[in-house]
Amino acid sequence: MTQLTPEGQRTVQELSDRHGFSPDAVTEMLLALRNGNGSMAQFSHSEFGGSGQWMRGGMIMIGDLFNNGLKSRVDALCVDIANLLTNEPGLVGSGSFQHQSQSGGDHPSYQSQSANTSPADHVVPGDSRLFRADPSSNWWPAELGSPTASGSQNQMRYAYFANPRRLAVDAGGEVWVYDTQDHQIGGFAQQQGGDPSISFTSQYGKVNLATLPVISRNGQTVGASQATTRSTAGTNEALAPGSGAPTDIYQAIEKLAALKESGILTPEEFTTKKAELLARL
Repeated sequence: MTQLTPEGQRTVQELSDRHGFSPDAVTEMLLALRNGNGSMAQFSHSEFGGSGQWMRGGMIMIGDLFNNGLKSRVDALCVDIANLLTNEPGLVGSGSFQHQSQSGGDHPSYQSQSANTSPADHVVPGDSRLFRADPSSNWWPAELGSPTASGSQNQMRYAYFANPRRLAVDAGGEVWVYDTQDHQIGGFAQQQGGDPSISFTSQYGKVNLATLPVISRNGQTVGASQATTRSTAGTNEALAPGSGAPTDIYQAIEKLAALKESGILTPEEFTTKKAELLARL
């Protein structure tokens, strides 16, 4: 759980004194606005009239619909907190992968990265003047630093690191790191309906995660990055690693099997890739 620093606690007390809400209520609103990237909040607290929503620009709804005085006080608190977070480096504007699945998951849709995230998105803050980050939030290898954007859905989490060109995926407690090569990742989608595979969008269009070279698994180096080619249509097809010797191909099949076991590859994708590799023997 995210903890407030001593400075964060003093800030909460100042806001509490200024707006007449308890420190507990102010803390909840502070976290709600941070999760909303400083521009929106979904909250639920008795002092705010129950459940409600706030959005920068004047939109506010509270459970006590006709209590205009309370609505004005909640709005004033949200404005102060939003301004505070906007000026706090590292808390907002880092971006998040937004994703959804339509028609039972048969046709996933994609959305671009945005500095304006919704509370459903997974925003991973670092240490700041106000907050101490939850250590469990930083599940990726420490050497990757802070992610450009991150997201989660069902049992999978992912974090994209633009500068080192790496993508970390937590699938069932196993952390895989991929080389994103020259992809500029703009969104992720995960199939539903029993198909847990992940695809992402870049400047080349929709790309399957299985086409990226695997760098490490649970901190252990998997092997040399695999070369890839890009067709004129903008999709990727993975090539067999190394010289194409039987040993290399068998190792590649073992890696594919591990990806299938972790849920990153579907059985159908594994069968297809395996057949392609065996055909090179």
